[in-house]
Amino acid sequence: MAEGQYKKVRIKKGPRGWGGPLVVQPKAGKELIYSVTGGGIHPVAQRIADLTGGKPFDGFKSKAGFEEIAVAVIDCGGTARVGVYPMKKVLTVDVHPTSPSGPLMRFITEELFVSGVRPEDVEVIE
Repeated sequence: MAEGQYKKVRIKKGPRGWGGPLVVQPKAGKELIYSVTGGGIHPVAQRIADLTGGKPFDGFKSKAGFEEIAVAVIDCGGTARVGVYPMKKVLTVDVHPTSPSGPLMRFITEELFVSGVRPEDVEVIE
């Protein structure tokens, strides 16, 4: 997809969530909507992909480089994945209402992370 064909979305925190809002716009070479939720493509990841034109990608079935990921959608209520993607400067959306904790919490910032996200918390912006 050509550069100008990707749309931009705003992803805000859901009920009891934390962080954000994040603005996501895939681009050539960084178009993956990386779903690391264990059950295929999560509905939040699918909505982001549908609205932006990004490519939904199941991060459990195969791997991609951090530099290819427009946004990572995770379902971690603990401390592992919550911090890994922000540590690599990857925008991270957690479907659980988590807040920074654990050994990687210093990397979990409002600019890189939002939680408690539901499909309706994702909207197209200009």
